[in-house]
Amino acid sequence: MEDRGWVNEVIAQRWGGVVAIHDELYAPSELPSLVAELEGERVGLLTYRVDRHGLEVVTVDALMDGVGAGTSLICAARSIAQSQALPRMWTVTTNDNVHALWFYQRLGLRVVRVDLGAVDRARLLKPSIPLMGHDGIPIRDELVLEVQP
Repeated sequence: MEDRGWVNEVIAQRWGGVVAIHDELYAPSELPSLVAELEGERVGLLTYRVDRHGLEVVTVDALMDGVGAGTSLICAARSIAQSQALPRMWTVTTNDNVHALWFYQRLGLRVVRVDLGAVDRARLLKPSIPLMGHDGIPIRDELVLEVQP
């Protein structure tokens, strides 16, 4: 993929190279990715994985606010899930990320599970995860949001 070097760079800058979710470490730069462009400029990145349960959005990064990059990436991922007749598309965010909760719900995803203490456990795998998040909210739990494609 011609964007692989750029994908690696974004993942390293934004995620420290790895993501800790579901009590596992993932290297998003090794996963399939979607890139949003605007007038030839890369403005967003989404990485995902597919298994028998469906399509999981692992990372979403809108690199320019207000241009619809995140929305277009989620819609594209949902289209992939639909085209492969997958049973669901889902993602995980943390309890402090109220902007992500607003964003995903606006796009039709619903909170289906809260994994209490998941981020506390994730710090054992990735100690660089901060204790405090957006607006001084302690980061403790994972929230799973999903939609049927």
